[in-house]
Amino acid sequence: MKYVDEYRDAALVHQLAAAIARVTTRPWTIMEICGGQTHAIVKFGLDELLPKNITLVHGPGCPVCVTSAELIDQAVDLALKHGAILCSFGDMLRVPGNGIDLLTAKARGADVRIVYSPLDAVTIALENPAKQVVFFAVGFETTAPANAMSVLRAEREKVKNFSILTSHVLVPPAMRAILGSPDNRVQGFLAAGHVCTIMGTSEYGPIAREFKAPIIITGFEPVDILEGILLCVKQLESGRAEVENAYSRAVRTEGNVHARKIVEQVFEVCDRDWRGIGVIPQSGLAVRPAYAHYDANQCFLLPHTNGSACTECISGEIMRGVKKPHDCPAFGKRCTPEQPLGAPMVSSEGACAAYYRYRSRAVESAAV
Repeated sequence: MKYVDEYRDAALVHQLAAAIARVTTRPWTIMEICGGQTHAIVKFGLDELLPKNITLVHGPGCPVCVTSAELIDQAVDLALKHGAILCSFGDMLRVPGNGIDLLTAKARGADVRIVYSPLDAVTIALENPAKQVVFFAVGFETTAPANAMSVLRAEREKVKNFSILTSHVLVPPAMRAILGSPDNRVQGFLAAGHVCTIMGTSEYGPIAREFKAPIIITGFEPVDILEGILLCVKQLESGRAEVENAYSRAVRTEGNVHARKIVEQVFEVCDRDWRGIGVIPQSGLAVRPAYAHYDANQCFLLPHTNGSACTECISGEIMRGVKKPHDCPAFGKRCTPEQPLGAPMVSSEGACAAYYRYRSRAVESAAV
């Protein structure tokens, strides 16, 4: 397939891995900050092609994984107690809250619907004027424009029974939190190309300079990822810490100006509680007061439940790059995709789900 096959070229992948080995003289730890990149790394075994002194760790790049248990509880409350039609992307349904998940709520009679776009939820609201319809708005900068558009469409069409439960998170503040943590081991980043198609690259420069950590904007295919690692290692070896755009076929310095304007019109920056990590200041998006009538938190009296759904889950340590999924005693035993203790085992972008799908059999064989 054009524009895909060339980025999965096995010969080029091995050439890049050999180039990384040639320039590497010291141990380095690099974090990819995108769940899609995590799955590509594990699926294609890219980490196993690298020299032993290059360690890849997996960041909080899965929006489903970092959505707090409190927000899951609020979504369940909207569907069960308030009788709203709760619309969501499919991978949110099995994420555990402090109580039950949305799939269990659906089994108990709640009207929980899987949609493929927030605009679908606006259509459902138009078709069901006697019911409140809430869209569970989860994601990084990538999904924020479409969620903002749903609010603007509802306003344009004078829809009175639609609102969004917002769980938007922002990448740069999370990177700062990781680099500033006392147990940080990350020395360089692979930044998610799709996030940068929206936000551009300007926010990364100050982070790279302040923490002396190179940031390479990369795509999601094997060649993309290994090119990003090569550029990152070259910077680390030479003592540089700069932002490099290795995904120029999609990312511009200014990002998508139109999309950013729509996001800024509907949302404002706020503090956000990241599941397993805690509150990161100025790391989320909340609905602006001008659109409060489309904010589920303003339209409904929602519960506030503190704490984690499961203290046994080490997802926070995994998403900060301190541990890997196999370091969790519950991995593949008490925590599986069928019976997950935490969101990273559920989501299609979760690191634990990637290891379970692509690495668990190898681990079992080694144990035998």
